[in-house]
Amino acid sequence: MPITLRCLSLVVVLACALSPGVHAENWPQWRGALGTGISAERQAPLEWSADKNVAWKVKLPGPGNSTPIVWGDNVVVTCASSDGHERGTYCYDRSSGDLRWMRVVDYKQDEVSHKTNPACSASPVTDGHCVVVWHGSAGVFCYDLAGKELWRKDLGQFEHIWGVGSSPIIYKNLVILNAGPGLNVGIIALDKTSGEEIYRREFAGMQSEKADEFRGSWSTPVIYNDGARDVMLLSLPEKLRALDPATGEEIWSCGGASKLYYTSPLVSGDVIIAMCGFHGPAMAVRGGGEGDVTETHRLWLHDMKNPQRIGSGVVVDGHVYILNENGVAWCIEAESGQILWEERLGGTAWPSAVYAAGRVYFTNVDGVVYVIDPSPKKCQLLATNKLDELTRASPAIAGGQIFLRTYEHLYCVSE
Repeated sequence: MPITLRCLSLVVVLACALSPGVHAENWPQWRGALGTGISAERQAPLEWSADKNVAWKVKLPGPGNSTPIVWGDNVVVTCASSDGHERGTYCYDRSSGDLRWMRVVDYKQDEVSHKTNPACSASPVTDGHCVVVWHGSAGVFCYDLAGKELWRKDLGQFEHIWGVGSSPIIYKNLVILNAGPGLNVGIIALDKTSGEEIYRREFAGMQSEKADEFRGSWSTPVIYNDGARDVMLLSLPEKLRALDPATGEEIWSCGGASKLYYTSPLVSGDVIIAMCGFHGPAMAVRGGGEGDVTETHRLWLHDMKNPQRIGSGVVVDGHVYILNENGVAWCIEAESGQILWEERLGGTAWPSAVYAAGRVYFTNVDGVVYVIDPSPKKCQLLATNKLDELTRASPAIAGGQIFLRTYEHLYCVSE
């Protein structure tokens, strides 16, 4: 069994064991249990609309690009006021959509961002004991599952013309964040129980010279096991880097990247795929190296003028499926980099792809979710589902249900 599938099976078992009475997979962080967009759920809705197969929907107090997370009976999402001065964490009852608790943080200073990226764009993360959120310049906050604040950490002010977007992850007793982009950057690890800073690493090329420089990473770290050790993958300006998540020390790096990254790394067995934004290159690297592996381990590099990419793809059976920002879906063979097919689905796409129940789910900003059969032979469209609401958030899948966050509502879709 491939490494990624072994890890996924383990995560599912642990998720069920840690959450008594829950027999379905949780969605504990950005892009699910492994941060790869892959769900082990064997059932998930295929068709829905605003008035079909919606178990409940609730009006959200503000916009945001963050994805909901799900643990047991809790659905947690972050929202900000329109001016960004109020940044909140909201926990809803999974069965009914009733609000269980909310915690709102006041941040009176103006924080620079793009109009398409409101405050609270980072998704929450949980391990079943605590919920951690990053509210940009307002800081990192940790709550228990009843909403009691456990600690908060001020990481300083973040300045970039497009704002922030990376989400925190939990690794053992650490909360790890790709903090930035802009003038204040770093890979920061905090103690999960106290918020104390354990390490901070900054690598060449991460920091901008000014807040409006077209440089930065909005990519969330991904942790995988290469057969010998845990490795944290980071898509950073100019290089894909692999770190020891316990210490932040670099294991290997691979050149060929541009100055801008929005997507998170993808893992296909021992092949890691990184895809830059703003028409930048895409590349694949074989894991397991040491030091600069550009010449020894890089498998392929698409350095042509690629489509803009905001959302990340998913890997299914050795193939990458991604919906580019221009609404064109690609299937790429992970090992060779060969583009096997491309198909225009429509709209403008920011959200990342997810996979469940043998299907790939692509979302565009108009609230349209395209469901395809992941075949390397052709793009086979199974369903087109419309909510007709602006969304830049990716779906979360848990317990056979899909949770969709728009700028107006949080939806629970269930057949």
